[in-house]
Amino acid sequence: MKAKTFAGIPKKYALLKNSKIVLIPVPYDYTGTWKKGARKGPKYFLSAAEHMELYDIETNSEVYKRGIFIVPTQIENFSISSKEMIEKVYKITKKYLLKNKFVTLIGGVHSISIGSIRAFGEIYTNLSILHMDAHTDLRPIYHGDPYNHACSMHEASKKYPVIQIGIRSMDILEKQYIQDGNIFYIHDIYQNDLWMKKAVQKLSKNVFLSIDIDVFDPSIAPSTGTPEPGGMSWYKTLKFLKMLFKKKQVIGFDIVELLPNKKEYSTDFLVVKLYYKLLSYKYELTQS
Repeated sequence: MKAKTFAGIPKKYALLKNSKIVLIPVPYDYTGTWKKGARKGPKYFLSAAEHMELYDIETNSEVYKRGIFIVPTQIENFSISSKEMIEKVYKITKKYLLKNKFVTLIGGVHSISIGSIRAFGEIYTNLSILHMDAHTDLRPIYHGDPYNHACSMHEASKKYPVIQIGIRSMDILEKQYIQDGNIFYIHDIYQNDLWMKKAVQKLSKNVFLSIDIDVFDPSIAPSTGTPEPGGMSWYKTLKFLKMLFKKKQVIGFDIVELLPNKKEYSTDFLVVKLYYKLLSYKYELTQS
C-alpha cells in the first residue's frame, strides 16, 4: 500500500518525528471464513478519509495537528500464513510503542489483534482489553487455525481481563472461556445505559480497545464480513467511548473487519469518522 498522508493533512503533520499518533494498516484477510475482502479495508479507509472534515465539532478540536504517521505496509495478504502475519504485527506494533507513539491499527480481519495485544502486553502493566464485537471470538481454534479471526480474543482472555461489549452471536463451546461478569450482551445493553458505568469500572487502568465493525447494526455499517442484526447505534457507542476515554487510560486501539463494497461507501466513512473521533477523545478530552 502506497503511503500517503492521513486525510490529506499537511506533510508536516504526517512525518514520524512530528507525530504523536501512528497508524498501522494491516491489509490481511487470509483467515476470513465467509466473505473475503477485508484486506481492502485499509485502502478504502484511507480513501474515505480524504473526504472527511478535520474539525471535530463535539470536542472543538483538530486532532490531526497532534501528528498522524502512516506506517508503510509490510504485509502481503496471501504471501504469509496467519501465524507469520501476527508475528509481523507484533514486531511493528512494538517498534512504535518503544518510540513512545500512540499506536493504532486498521484491518483487515480481527486476527491482527492477537499480534498487537502481545506487543502492548509487553510494554504496559495493569492491562485490560475492551472488545466491542458482535461475536465473542473466544474459540481456541477454528477451521484448524488458532490464529483465525474467530480466535482473536482467546489468547488475550488467558492473560488479561477482557470486557466484551455488544455480543449477540457465539458458539456454545465458547461459553467456557467467557470471563464471569465481563460480557455485556446487546439485548441487555438496550434495556438502559447502566451497563456503561459497570463496563468501565471492570477495566483496569490501561486499556487496549479493539472494535470489530460488526458491533454496529448493519443498518449503519453493512460492509463487514459477518454482519449480525440488532447491533449498536452510532450515538450510544460514542456515549460509551467518551466515558471510557474520560475514566481510563486508553493506550491504543484497532478497528477491524471493514469489508468494502463498491456500491456502498457509508461504512468506509463511518470507520474513518470513528477513528478520528477516538483520537479526538484521546487527546482533547484527556489532554494526553
